[in-house]
Amino acid sequence: MTTTRFDRIAQTAQRHVDSGALSGIEWNILRGGREWARGAYGMADGLNKIPMPDKPVYRIFSMTKPVVSAVALMLMEQGRLHLFDPLAAYLPEFAQMQVLNPDGTTTPAAPITIEQLLTHRAGFSYGFIPDCPVAELYRKAPLRNGTIPLAEFTNTIAILPLAYQPGSKWLYSVATDILARVLEVILQKPLPAILDEYVIDPLGLTDTGFMVPAEKRDRIMPMFGKFSLDDVVAFDAAPQTLIPSDISYEHPADNPDFARGGMGLFSTLDDYTVIARFLSSGLAPDNSRLLSRKTVEMMWTDRLPDSQKPMTIGPFSFGGYGWGLAGRVMADMGAAMYPSSPGECGWAGAASTFFWIDPVEDIIGIVMTQYLGSKIPIDEEFMTAAYQALD
Repeated sequence: MTTTRFDRIAQTAQRHVDSGALSGIEWNILRGGREWARGAYGMADGLNKIPMPDKPVYRIFSMTKPVVSAVALMLMEQGRLHLFDPLAAYLPEFAQMQVLNPDGTTTPAAPITIEQLLTHRAGFSYGFIPDCPVAELYRKAPLRNGTIPLAEFTNTIAILPLAYQPGSKWLYSVATDILARVLEVILQKPLPAILDEYVIDPLGLTDTGFMVPAEKRDRIMPMFGKFSLDDVVAFDAAPQTLIPSDISYEHPADNPDFARGGMGLFSTLDDYTVIARFLSSGLAPDNSRLLSRKTVEMMWTDRLPDSQKPMTIGPFSFGGYGWGLAGRVMADMGAAMYPSSPGECGWAGAASTFFWIDPVEDIIGIVMTQYLGSKIPIDEEFMTAAYQALD
């Protein structure tokens, strides 16, 4: 490793902040369990020259998904949930689902399983998925309303048709939100209390949750970019600039009843570093085991057949990646579009937060910024910068 190569990690952040594309970025990359490259660059609000607060709080959107998925696997270990269980055994409203055909007719759907929820092969979609007729129905439904409880959210989904037969393809979706509702039914408590019991308290997290206490809200990083999750893959050719965005309608900070399985958590760089360590090992900071070694191995094993690859979300294609039970997994280095390792895994959030775990190089990386629907492949660029700096 040379100093010049190592500096490229920080220069990745500097380049996009100095160009006016992003406001502020924090990163923490661990090697061998120790901090190797950590830094911050930019401001909370580059337009109004507001500096970053101490311990910035971020909307992490889909980085909520691996946390909820891990809890489902904890229940599997307890014998309270099986991956082959039909979804309708827990949520009967999903018992008679229909698949929307291209001609507008519908066909009865095969039963949905818990495993299909975890792998995004259950037939559901998202409002932002282009060229998906079901996505249009999602956009018309009140799914972006952050004031409705999780049960009402999933009941709305149950009324809508599926985009494809369960098990037949991979499509990024609201499946983890539905999984979260399953957890609520099994444990008979709301999702925030479940995450407190199974993740937040055991990991000693102090700044992670679906609501930010009033005394901490001045630490929430401002949002830039798109004005709705439904617009995150709608791009134009113009250079990216800082456009203030109020996303509180969909992702509120002050609603004690707000909770989703696929998004909704707030967190910090330090807290998500602890979460990522747990997701890589199954261990809490005190070395108590929350997930077995074999379940962690299973969680980060690709489950997609080649016929369901490459995974795509709108214009984005995930070359070489498959999907496990909690996120993406590098399955084919021959199809990778940037440096990685076999078995490298992780996921990202809609506002350009992301994390990755590399068991081969013993690396865990977390990057935080706030730009909804960014055009910048920040995960690719930070991973490339980190790998090119290795000995």
